Amino acid sequence: MVRTRRNHSLREITLVTLAAFVLLASDVFLVSIGRRHMRSGSDLSPYVDEANTVTDVMKAMRGTIYDRSGNVIAQDSKTYNIYCILDPNREALEGQITYVKDKEKTARILAPILRMDYEEVLSYLKLYEVDGRFQTELGNKGRRLSKSIKDEIESYNLPGIGFTDSIQRMYPNSTFASNLIGYAQTDENGSTVGQMGLELYLDNYLSGTDGTRTYQVDKNGYVLPGMKETIVSATNGDNVYLTIDAGIQTTLEEAMAAAQEQFGSDRVWGGAMEIATGNIVAWGQNPTFDPNTLENITEYNNIGAQLAYEPGSTMKSFTYAAAINEGNYDSGMITDGNQYCFTSDENNDPVRTYQGDEIGCIYNANRNMYNDIDVDHGLILSLNTVTAAVQNEVITPEIHLDYLKKFHFFEPVETDGLPEASGTLNFTWAAEKVALSFGQGSTVTMLQLMQAYSAIFGNGTMVKPHFVDSIRDPYDNSVIYKAKTEIVGEPITADTAKQVQNLLYRSVNDDDGVAQYYRIPECRIIAKTGTAEMAVNGQYSADFYIHSVMAAMPADNPQVLVYFAFDAPLYMTPHVATDAARSFLRKVAITYGFSDDSSAANIAPDSDLEQIETFEMPSLQNHSVSFAENKLSGTGTEIIVLGEGSNVIDQYPKAEGILTSGQRVFLLTDTGGFAMPDMTGWTRKDVTALWAVSGFGFKLSGDGIVSSQNIPPGTIVSKGTQIEVVFQ
Repeated sequence: MVRTRRNHSLREITLVTLAAFVLLASDVFLVSIGRRHMRSGSDLSPYVDEANTVTDVMKAMRGTIYDRSGNVIAQDSKTYNIYCILDPNREALEGQITYVKDKEKTARILAPILRMDYEEVLSYLKLYEVDGRFQTELGNKGRRLSKSIKDEIESYNLPGIGFTDSIQRMYPNSTFASNLIGYAQTDENGSTVGQMGLELYLDNYLSGTDGTRTYQVDKNGYVLPGMKETIVSATNGDNVYLTIDAGIQTTLEEAMAAAQEQFGSDRVWGGAMEIATGNIVAWGQNPTFDPNTLENITEYNNIGAQLAYEPGSTMKSFTYAAAINEGNYDSGMITDGNQYCFTSDENNDPVRTYQGDEIGCIYNANRNMYNDIDVDHGLILSLNTVTAAVQNEVITPEIHLDYLKKFHFFEPVETDGLPEASGTLNFTWAAEKVALSFGQGSTVTMLQLMQAYSAIFGNGTMVKPHFVDSIRDPYDNSVIYKAKTEIVGEPITADTAKQVQNLLYRSVNDDDGVAQYYRIPECRIIAKTGTAEMAVNGQYSADFYIHSVMAAMPADNPQVLVYFAFDAPLYMTPHVATDAARSFLRKVAITYGFSDDSSAANIAPDSDLEQIETFEMPSLQNHSVSFAENKLSGTGTEIIVLGEGSNVIDQYPKAEGILTSGQRVFLLTDTGGFAMPDMTGWTRKDVTALWAVSGFGFKLSGDGIVSSQNIPPGTIVSKGTQIEVVFQ
């Protein structure tokens, strides 16, 4: 009985399905042969005769580039291009005109929204009368519009106005590590393509695959009813997470700008790296550029990797490391600290001479005389004369060169696909060999220096620097690539490294140490200064030098190294006026929480450093504003509450992040809107923090601190408001 009912039901379903199929087939047959819609009786000839197959490209979103904490460095932003249908012959749709009929009214409405002149807009809208144009765009000011502007225009229900989607690459932090990050631009196909820096070298990962939408339209551009639509979805590009720390990077940018202004430098560059992992946490140069505008680009090269230069005295550490590691070094050895005059032997090696038959003499900076002095002080005081003696009397130039090659100088580092300079070795004549002992005559890169110093600061183990932490799938965040620490050599023993570290400790912390003015109050550091003559037009200039410092912290267990350099006219006290470099060093120490019990002794002589306290940022989300204010009391921070809500729904800095006295803290209580604060004097970091926590749209221009804002303080802003901020 049950089986009979089931069979009967199956027959009913089969008959109904067959009838539907016949009806559909008849409909399709009549549409195809008779061009008449069966059920409605509509004549489809106008549609079929004029049918055009249209394929729209659905643009893929380029992958987002993040810093190590997930802060956005580069991302695609969906924007819109306005177009205007001008042809009065375009058929009406459901009784409504579908072209720009009232040109004057349309121009009056669009001009102020697009910040265009009324007559300019009107001239575009009259192009049908001029050359019979079916439709037009409105120039550059009608492109890459924000959603808020699109929504505002659509609220007027203007006939004949439409929008196409576009994608714009945005860099929220403006000049942030620009020569490393590079930029991407839209090509002739509307795709965003990497043109420089990591945007170029990682283009295969960042670029997605466009999708398509295929459908049919009639002669007026209307979609034909009932026609099949084929969609191939776009695949977005992979996301890239860098090892860069946004806070440290921002401080580096500020320090470089300060040094450039103070010393009249043509170029400033620097970076910071975790010694054990090779993670680059800051990397930059000045002058730089804004990848949002691409204005005023004067340097396309990544200085830290592509500029090979004579580094000066920062190379002395490796001369000493070679001598100590060979077992020939005697810290009690006394040598002449006044000058090193030399002649040449049969191998073109320098040989010290006092006979007056020298082919050259080496002197200390400013020709300072130190008489008889122990070799330890050759590094503590950074004496060219003593370092030359170590190279040629404790070891030989050939042994010295062998160690430099073990430290991988004069060869590419080969990290993350970046183009690099290899440097130049000049090692033929006696003068070239002795100059190599104190960092002149041959060239290296900052990237090579950071890799080599990882062995000195890392107890003999040398690691390769890298910028890319991971590459992840944009849909499920699965890891496609994950960086690993790569050990590239052990050029010296741990004991040798410790002995060099001790000398660099004394360079900072002895009363006569050459690096004493780099002391910071947070923790003790070790450091080696550098001053190198620059070759200008093939000749050394007596008026132009490269000044630099390589440091590591904390002194008793180095974990992060910091390098800072600038070229400038002759300046007699570059390693005394160290405010710019020290601000960078202090930010690193604060970020990593380095401190010791004798910080009062770490303040540089004659310095007047403001004491900065650090705290761990508490979790304030889902708590009341009063609770948050109570938790932050005593931190010396400026609390900015966004919105009229009673509870915190988001915060900056994030929980467990580093909080410093004097910092601005943002507490979001309402996603709908808030009173615009007075941002005068704010840094770019403050503004981008407000941007990040609010999610509102910001447009930033200029450099320095905030000088103006388009929304007056106290004005209530809501989602879609375009907030423009100018820095100066």
